[in-house]
Amino acid sequence: MEAFVGILVDTLNSMIQKESGLLCGVATDMEKIARLLSTIKAVLEDAEQKQFTDKAIQLWFQELNGVAYEIDDVLDDYAAEASRVKYKNSGCFSLMCYPIAGNLVFRHRIGTRMKEILEKFNAIADERIKLGLIDQKRGSNHFQVDSTGTRETGSLLKEPDLVLGRDEAKDEIVKILVNQVRDNQNVSVLPIVGVGGLGKTTLAQLVLNDERIAKHFEPKLWVWVSEDFNVKRIIKALINSIRGTPVEELELDPLQRKLQELLRGKRCLVVLDDVWNENLEEWEKLKSVLECGSRGSSIIMTTRMEKVATIMGTLQTYYLSSLSENQCWSLFRQRAFGRQEAEEYPNLVVIGKEIVKKCGGVPLAAKALGGFLRFKRQENEWNSVKCSEIWNLPQDTTRILPALRLSYLNLPVELRGCFAYCAAFPKGYEFEIEEVIHLWMANGLLSSNETMEVEDVGVAVLTELYYRSLFQAVKEDEFGNALTFKMHDLVHDLANGG
Repeated sequence: MEAFVGILVDTLNSMIQKESGLLCGVATDMEKIARLLSTIKAVLEDAEQKQFTDKAIQLWFQELNGVAYEIDDVLDDYAAEASRVKYKNSGCFSLMCYPIAGNLVFRHRIGTRMKEILEKFNAIADERIKLGLIDQKRGSNHFQVDSTGTRETGSLLKEPDLVLGRDEAKDEIVKILVNQVRDNQNVSVLPIVGVGGLGKTTLAQLVLNDERIAKHFEPKLWVWVSEDFNVKRIIKALINSIRGTPVEELELDPLQRKLQELLRGKRCLVVLDDVWNENLEEWEKLKSVLECGSRGSSIIMTTRMEKVATIMGTLQTYYLSSLSENQCWSLFRQRAFGRQEAEEYPNLVVIGKEIVKKCGGVPLAAKALGGFLRFKRQENEWNSVKCSEIWNLPQDTTRILPALRLSYLNLPVELRGCFAYCAAFPKGYEFEIEEVIHLWMANGLLSSNETMEVEDVGVAVLTELYYRSLFQAVKEDEFGNALTFKMHDLVHDLANGG
């Protein structure tokens, strides 16, 4: 929100400087709104942190969000009208030649909307004082790229996978699939159940890449399912994975037959990741297609819901446990200190272990907070995380949401807009580096500085969001450089205001 308001302020000031606002007779209202927006922008950091514990501030935040989008719509309408007139009068290149002022209907509509918006903004600005919102100075929390090379600004090097405490779980599941069910006539379904952020997907990946699995199963297939259990989509994804090329558009029946042809007589392993489906009929449609493999063919499915495991599973459910405190600390330490020795900062180690206790053994929470504190070495910065009021919010079964919110709320404003923009991608979407950077640039979320070109700034932003575990590297090249990223679905909910 802070980044969006900043963009609105810049747009308004630019229009005022070009005197384009004068053409509609609304320059004065534009100036007032720009000043009010600047005033409100100064308290947004305080508001964002307090909205989770203060219902009144949460409502104020929602009202501000609505009015901000109203002014954005007005500016878009004005820009569209200006472009239309410019095209119509292409022989005249001065803004003062645009006869928008002569369009009385358009002028009246814009003027009326601006006055209505100004009234709303005045009320919102007055309310912030009653709510006790203050301007928090950022100081060292500004996003800066260290020109000495502390942070990579070239290719994004993926850190070694921070997988701890899952070897035993992996071995148990591999033995079940390779030994216990190898002679089963019907396809075996092994559910892995655990709360969000616990590492179900990581465990499934470890199993799929184990050399014992590679020798036992062919093919090995993976489909990310999520809330949309669309049988046709899942079957198409499986066919594409086997063939390596997109399947033509067909109805469900011919797709089912095609998949059966590809799997018949083969011992296959399919991973259905992040399943939410509770419809037995839909599951049977898919399962019947996968029954054509040879003896021992198996399915691993990951889910947060025990009911889903009961509906789909044929084997005993594997309940993924939380990490131990020591394992969680190891994850946190690797992210927070990198290659530095944690023992060089004994006071921070003491605080860090208290923070880890609040993570509830959830790996994503430990990694997110460790990544946030990676370049912070002041005790007050670590204590602010440990003592945050966000930890006191009512929780369900995990500490992951407070940890993610803390990581988000402490993002510099330059990064918040880039992060929030990615909520426009659907859940599970894998975006390429250049793709997302160019979209950020096109939407005015990035700008160059004295030492870096705008594309390099974009890479630095991606790197920072990755270190904070707000982005996850998905694919990498032969040198270990990350090529594509995605958001964990809980992180996507956070970016989307959830």
